Amino acid sequence: MDNSMPSNEAIKVLLVDDHEMVRIGLAAVLDTEDGIEVVGEASNGADGIRLALAYQPDVVLMDLVMDGMDGVETTAKLLEQMPDCKVIVLTSYIDDSKLYPVIEAGAISYLLKTSRATEIADAIRAAARGQSVLESQVAAKMMNRIRQPKESKQVQLHDDLTEREMDVLKRLAKGMSNQEIADDLFIGVKTVKFHITNIFNKLHVDDRTQAAIYAHKQGIAE
Repeated sequence: MDNSMPSNEAIKVLLVDDHEMVRIGLAAVLDTEDGIEVVGEASNGADGIRLALAYQPDVVLMDLVMDGMDGVETTAKLLEQMPDCKVIVLTSYIDDSKLYPVIEAGAISYLLKTSRATEIADAIRAAARGQSVLESQVAAKMMNRIRQPKESKQVQLHDDLTEREMDVLKRLAKGMSNQEIADDLFIGVKTVKFHITNIFNKLHVDDRTQAAIYAHKQGIAE
């Protein structure tokens, strides 16, 4: 089956990045590309989801590190509501704590901000066809992860936690309530609950006690 879009229909792209100059630069470059139309820009995850629902983009270029919801959480929540949308991560970071969770959240491609403009445009076109594009360093990391023995993956379950999830786990291990964690990290209680659910799933535990025990055993608890 041909997944390509009609040639006369521009690919609608939404930019989600907390750096204004990055958004301006991307918009200027992409607007010169045939068949690509930037339909909106958002400076944070919450606005990104709101504008995505409003403009129904085909592809979202997503930053990872943003105030409030990071790119991982934004990607997960966005794709829950718009499963046909394609998310391309465009970031300066390549560390495991962000790479694997955002791929698991549903991002189709992962590019670094050092990518050339033509590479980003080609990744957008590929995403619209349902094809993934991974920066070479990212592809190498993914292959190494696949090749790792099963036992080593199980020992380091917390490697899959995002930086924010690690923050929440450390405080959970100290016996802090959801409200206390929210106040300490300056985030909402609902966001804390979202992170805790992810922590339970990634650590394969059923409750706060098991998560706390894991954190202490692994030397994560402060």
